[in-house]
Amino acid sequence: MSPMSPLERIAKEFDGVPHEIVDVADGCPCLRVEREHLRMAILRLRDRCGFETNTFLTAVDNLPEAPRFEATYQFLSIQHSERVRLKVTVYENDCQLPTITDIFPGVAYLEREVFDLFGIRFGGDVEQKRLYMPEGYGHFPLRKDFPHRGIEPDKLYREWERRHAGGNTYRS
Repeated sequence: MSPMSPLERIAKEFDGVPHEIVDVADGCPCLRVEREHLRMAILRLRDRCGFETNTFLTAVDNLPEAPRFEATYQFLSIQHSERVRLKVTVYENDCQLPTITDIFPGVAYLEREVFDLFGIRFGGDVEQKRLYMPEGYGHFPLRKDFPHRGIEPDKLYREWERRHAGGNTYRS
């Protein structure tokens, strides 16, 4: 009897979780789930399939396609020496996903990064804070419609320095 592949093992535990298998270039097992089933899928991966670590969360902007965004989560099972990815689509007019920080606390930084660079919110009403860009920055730099010309990023930083330095700014 040959051992089960990661996808066979996961499919056995995903009863009741609608999903589809996605072929990816690097051959890593990958499933697509809808947003409303994301948390259930992640809990099944952790609790029934032994994927105890989230290794990354990122997103892609597919503009002009709809749905515009696709978020990708990757998980690691040390016990089985396997990785698996979950993909979930995100529509521009409802640009949010549920947070999974209660399931994998270490993902909080990654959720903030995806919010800061793509504008995808996590946790519904949870306040999102910028990670790289200053608060008040009106753009999300990894979106395909990011205005590469005409932004004056130093202006925002100079305003922030004036507010926080009591009007004293460094001049070279």
